[in-house]
Amino acid sequence: MTTEIRYLGHASFQILTGGQSVLIDPFLTGNPQAAASADDIEADAILVTHGHEDHMADVEAIASRTGALVVSNFEIVSWFQKRGVENAHPMHIGGRHAFDFGVLKLTVAHHGSMLPDGSCGGSPAGLILKTEDVTIYDAGDTALFSDMRLIGDEEIDVAILPIGDNFTMGPEDSVRATQFIRPGTVIPAHYNTWPVIEQDTDAWAAAIEKDTSALPVVLKPGQSFSFDGVA
Repeated sequence: MTTEIRYLGHASFQILTGGQSVLIDPFLTGNPQAAASADDIEADAILVTHGHEDHMADVEAIASRTGALVVSNFEIVSWFQKRGVENAHPMHIGGRHAFDFGVLKLTVAHHGSMLPDGSCGGSPAGLILKTEDVTIYDAGDTALFSDMRLIGDEEIDVAILPIGDNFTMGPEDSVRATQFIRPGTVIPAHYNTWPVIEQDTDAWAAAIEKDTSALPVVLKPGQSFSFDGVA
């Protein structure tokens, strides 16, 4: 079995594994980078790292249309349930649960999580997803923190890290994060959607190659990565 990671733009990803489609932080409507439409994309599960609209704008619409399982922290799941999303599973930081698509663990992330209507979105999270053939760490929106060394002990194959700066860690801190996490491959996220988070991905990739042992993979919206290569 091959797990495929498809970049949908901004911080949105689609993980295709074991015949299932898992969306992470679907923000497609209103996303100038979007590589798919919320009306067309299929999902068996939707993972939400935190409550900001650029990470969950299309969760409700996609879940209503597809019946996808929504997984997030307790506060965000409760918010969606009050809005009519019935197929949902609450978790929280440090918790781990086995799903049909893999084993998921929520990790610490240093950020905010206020929901679009001003409600409390609980603690922001990163995600560690273990499928049958790969372990993926999506840091979500976060600053650099030293306990990323502990995340590295999970033997991460692919790390997805924000590099946009301003709202999250920037390129320099993402290189340090890669040193802490020690993944085989690192994919950048949360950059170039708007001018305030524009970054030079060629310079970022060169720094990753120079200062870490990871392979940098810069995906254009719509492109996919698996251990067979980029498509």
